[in-house]
Amino acid sequence: MAIFTPAAMDLYSRKQRWKLLLAVVALLMVGASLWYSNRIVQAVRQEERRKVRLWAEAVQNRAELVNYTERLFQRLREEERKKVRLYAEAQLRLVNSNEDDLSFYLSVVTDNTTVPVIITDAKGQVKFHRNLPEAISSSPERLKEEVKNMQREPIEISVLDQKQYLYYKDSKVFTELQEVMDGIIRSFISETVMSTAAVPVIYTDSTRTRIIEHSNIDEEIAADTMALRARIAAMEKANPPILINLPGIGKHYIYYEESLVITQLRYFPYVQLIILGLFLLVAYALFSIFRNAEQNQVWVGMAKETAHQLGTPLSSLMAWMELLKAQNVDPEALNEMRKDVDRLEVITERFSKIGSAPDLTSEKLYHTLRATVLYLRPRLPGRVKIEIAQPEDTELQVPLNRALFSWVFENLIRNAIDAMEGEGAINLEIIPEGNQVHVDVTDNGKGIPASQQATVFRPGFTTKKRGWGLGLSLSKRIIEQYHGGKIFVKKSAPGKGTTFRITLNQGVLGTALVSETENS
Repeated sequence: MAIFTPAAMDLYSRKQRWKLLLAVVALLMVGASLWYSNRIVQAVRQEERRKVRLWAEAVQNRAELVNYTERLFQRLREEERKKVRLYAEAQLRLVNSNEDDLSFYLSVVTDNTTVPVIITDAKGQVKFHRNLPEAISSSPERLKEEVKNMQREPIEISVLDQKQYLYYKDSKVFTELQEVMDGIIRSFISETVMSTAAVPVIYTDSTRTRIIEHSNIDEEIAADTMALRARIAAMEKANPPILINLPGIGKHYIYYEESLVITQLRYFPYVQLIILGLFLLVAYALFSIFRNAEQNQVWVGMAKETAHQLGTPLSSLMAWMELLKAQNVDPEALNEMRKDVDRLEVITERFSKIGSAPDLTSEKLYHTLRATVLYLRPRLPGRVKIEIAQPEDTELQVPLNRALFSWVFENLIRNAIDAMEGEGAINLEIIPEGNQVHVDVTDNGKGIPASQQATVFRPGFTTKKRGWGLGLSLSKRIIEQYHGGKIFVKKSAPGKGTTFRITLNQGVLGTALVSETENS
């Protein structure tokens, strides 16, 4: 209804600039927080990757140590076999040799105190044994069974043209070393690979499909084969797998990725900002509620004080009118004075009802608007024309509070006159639609920019040098809080005029909504 100039919008322009400045500061703070948090995350990430690389190198080194130990054991195994062959040769020489000095061969035979050996004839009858447990050596049946348990290929010995066979197996010392080797491999898998890594680890076989061990992996993923394989693929993208070649087992692969701590740290700044944003939103909502409640108290207090202040001079005016009537003053002048006094009574009634819960009564909408127009028409500038289109149903009734509802249209019409600068046309139109009825107030004034159409209903907004900026704000309160309707700018453009629309419900009569101030 009114044109909005930069000078008139100074208060709201400053407010918008402050909002923009605060938004820029907030964005800078958010950016600084994200930058600093990401810097910390990157530092922690690099440190963890350094530790992971050291861990990977340690795994490789220990795997090499395991392989070296296995090669050492293999050499010991070969040396032990050579020792057995030497023992067999010495045994043969002792039987078949014609030499006088057999002390060397006898020494070789007697020095074997570790390698279990059994010599049998061609028929498998035990002829000699050495380094066997007492429980086996004392039982012929167990000796025969032990021959079958000898895991090495027997050595053939010819004694006096008779074939004999020397059976042997790994010494007790070598067997203990082999057990130690197996323990080292198990320790490598369970401790080096799984326990010492603080990062998620998956240990697979050479096919990369069978999972041997895993660590720091969610149990739900570990139980789902497809999910586990998908996790392996993701780990392979993050870091190349470590190839491990273990003796007697073959190639294995170790997959790993960043720890859960790093992942959580990466998203922590965003979670922190979301929580902070939610806190600020809740705080702002509470602040707005309390601020609106305070504004409502000011509204109600001002309205009731205004009604109280108008009451005394109004009573005095009514008394003076009676006195003038007794003195035979011009009846026409007294009649106009009576209209203005009645108008003051209506205004007083309006102010007195602000903040209370006025009852809505069934009123004929067209006749209510027509009465308002008829009262205002002789009091408007001569170059302003105001018309109300007659609807098809002039008896259409809606729940209204007549005094407050008329006040809304007076505000809209006076704002339209200001927008037209005292010259133009104002049209009112009633449009029924289902259970609702619309009332459009259209002027051909200077219009409202689109960016300011939502601002016109805010308290304190005005384009007048001496205005309070309360008319449209009060109108919105009356329509929405007391009548349960809506008021908004339907259309407007600079230089083409403005249309305000009021929407009311044709509902059951009842008591109007109590204001937020009264509820508080």
